[in-house]
Amino acid sequence: MMADFKESPSQTAGPYVHIGCVPTFAGLQGMYGGNDLGAKMITGDPNGSRITLTCHVIDGDGVPLKDAMVEIWQAGPDGTYGPTEGFSHWGRQPTDAHSGELVFETLKPGATAGQAPHLLAWITARGINLGLTTRIYFADEDNSSDPVLAVAGDRQATLIAQGGDGSYRHDIYLQGAQETVFFDV
Repeated sequence: MMADFKESPSQTAGPYVHIGCVPTFAGLQGMYGGNDLGAKMITGDPNGSRITLTCHVIDGDGVPLKDAMVEIWQAGPDGTYGPTEGFSHWGRQPTDAHSGELVFETLKPGATAGQAPHLLAWITARGINLGLTTRIYFADEDNSSDPVLAVAGDRQATLIAQGGDGSYRHDIYLQGAQETVFFDV
């Protein structure tokens, strides 16, 4: 018979998340065949519109974090998660150690099962015990009937990247008046 063990307390991501997930951020070169896993989402010449998404992860004092890591998952241009030739549907980027900026070069996702085109984002950094999950929608899409975005109510703007014509900007606020809507998953 096994005793009932209590769950260990969570720990913040600390510096080790970068060493294992994005070793080039930690100055370690040549791991994973030379590129960090998830660094390149476009691996060939896929069909679809290429986009650039630039982000900052902003702390409660309004300062960009310089040691955060963001992963995104997304549908392909056809709105499915099935294999897309030359495209991985998943990416991982650390924020820049000087500017706090991160950039994803990806494809614009298609609408999926009654939901507007979006990216699912997972954020981790110092001080975050469990990764935070949110979505990123696009201002130049018709988001009016998306059921998940509708739940955000008057805070929908915290989930919508601004821009168009292949270039988007979105900041993720961890706390404060502009705090991004995070999902309890």
